[in-house]
Amino acid sequence: MSILYDLVSRDEILAAHAIEVAGYPEDEAGSLAAFQYRQSQAPDLFVGAYLPVESGRTLIGYVCSTLSDSDSLTHDSMSTHVVGGTSVCIHSVSVAPEQRGRGVALGLLKEYVSRLEAAAQSGAGYQRILLIAHEEMKGLYEKAGFEWVGLSPVVHGSRPWFEMRKVLSLQPPAPPPSASPADLWAALQRVSSQQRPKALLLPSFAGGVQDVVNDSGGSRTNKYDLLCPRDGCGSVILKNDVATLVERESVRLEPEEQLSSLLEALPTPPTPMSWWRVTPNAMAFENIGFSRPVQSLSPSSAKIKLLLCAECDLGPLGWHEEGSSEFWLACSRVGYRA
Repeated sequence: MSILYDLVSRDEILAAHAIEVAGYPEDEAGSLAAFQYRQSQAPDLFVGAYLPVESGRTLIGYVCSTLSDSDSLTHDSMSTHVVGGTSVCIHSVSVAPEQRGRGVALGLLKEYVSRLEAAAQSGAGYQRILLIAHEEMKGLYEKAGFEWVGLSPVVHGSRPWFEMRKVLSLQPPAPPPSASPADLWAALQRVSSQQRPKALLLPSFAGGVQDVVNDSGGSRTNKYDLLCPRDGCGSVILKNDVATLVERESVRLEPEEQLSSLLEALPTPPTPMSWWRVTPNAMAFENIGFSRPVQSLSPSSAKIKLLLCAECDLGPLGWHEEGSSEFWLACSRVGYRA
């Protein structure tokens, strides 16, 4: 299951609150007004887990917090956001009922802690993460790096709550020891001698694009790593199960006279063709390069950036419209590590 992590937008608050209501008893679930307050006051602390779908993304879980200047959770710190506070107070961690038992909550917590660690090391002022949980949830939070503090004075619902804490590291990891020139040369020799992955082109598969799609879980994702198709390069562009297969009209990416002999010509627009759709940002790629913004050659006023192999500059392999959160790779212009 390919999960994306991103900030929960204002338009997605209703979906997040629906997960809250489905996951907590009535006397413990936060109100919609509370969710709107948290997202409006601390949007960078409201992170969601998403499944990619053809129409965009589906929220399946979230973590939301506000800031406090107290080093322990209190009723006040659970209801008020203090700008510049040093404690990140987690209000809720919840996963949609149909996605539970699949590691979504733990993965989301680890992502959340990682983001806050990075922010703390960049000078954001965060010193610790605080939360309250029922006793049976202790194991989950310990796996995410939290320590048990004890019974909390906070009363919310009919059951007791226990406080847990994660102290954030304010120092970035120490750099590795410097290597001697001889060590560096030996490392470069080892890298250069490694065999590049073999990129199989789409015509190598008897079933065409259907042979490179993973249909499990209801989402049609790339079954194999996507590689640069140039023989001898084979740079990994995208790991498996990250992109979603979409059938949509072709896009003219270059004038016919400039088509590389290594790339298959795309159908004339608006003929439908197969694309790999990548979201929510360029960080989803392992290795990708971009051209400067150019005017689209298709009937559109939009400016696009062409996607290239970051190692050998072969392209265009796909495109990205400026301001969009979607990136498109032509299924016929990438290789597959089968």
